[in-house]
Amino acid sequence: MSAIRLSPRRVAKPWGRTDIGPPFNREALDAGDERIGEIWFELPAGRPEPALLVKYLFTSEALSVQVHPDDAQAQADGARQGKEEAWVILDAEDGAAIGLGLEQRITPEQLRAAALDGSIERLIDWKPVAPGDHFHVTPGTIHAIGGGLTLIEVQQYADITYRLYDYGRPRELHLDAAIACAEAGPYLTPNLRTPIGVGVDRLVDGPKFGLVDAHCDDFAALPDPGAYGPVWFIPVDGAGSIDGEAWQPGECWLLDDAAGLAALGGSGRALIAWTMAA
Repeated sequence: MSAIRLSPRRVAKPWGRTDIGPPFNREALDAGDERIGEIWFELPAGRPEPALLVKYLFTSEALSVQVHPDDAQAQADGARQGKEEAWVILDAEDGAAIGLGLEQRITPEQLRAAALDGSIERLIDWKPVAPGDHFHVTPGTIHAIGGGLTLIEVQQYADITYRLYDYGRPRELHLDAAIACAEAGPYLTPNLRTPIGVGVDRLVDGPKFGLVDAHCDDFAALPDPGAYGPVWFIPVDGAGSIDGEAWQPGECWLLDDAAGLAALGGSGRALIAWTMAA
């Protein structure tokens, strides 16, 4: 069994923060005074991109209003795959919110006009959030992450984002591409927690990946989540080991396959993700 501790890479963003706090150490990340918006977990240089990417996000301001394409749309644009993603909220300031979908359905022409004049901010369905909330964001969903949040994002490994609106920041918009793939209506995903064991809930069950939130007194007794192929182990709190190597919060590990979960030890909370069959 192979277990690889993925390397964290900080990504500066205009909406990021200087106070990201534990379990991360700004000095260890060599961050200086920059505003860290994301921490990506990556394989060593020279290894092929995996199917999924795990990130932490830290927001002081709202992210752009954006949309991601599905596989077919992304491949038509020269990318390897689209971007389906899920968010798990770790911390939220009072009043923090996430925008998902629109309050009502509008036409592509109305969407373009709203993006150009800024009224799209008032059309978005802004949902108050709290730690423990989770959201499955399928391709085509118009979305915006608000300020004052710390969250974990699990996504298809694709850095492909079409911006509709960016609050006047001097960054490129992608109106034609965004409108072509946007679902310009309400967000209808129920985002249920489905228990599969004591303290273990399934958050996402495809189509592109599965995701489980596990609170375990003993990870060695973790029920089989139904994963196959490579598995991402994302410890949120607690301590333990993987095949004799210590893990701690703020890390991300890539296991060869679901059999590697049997080598987990320790207790705490972790997210576990895996890809689904094509």
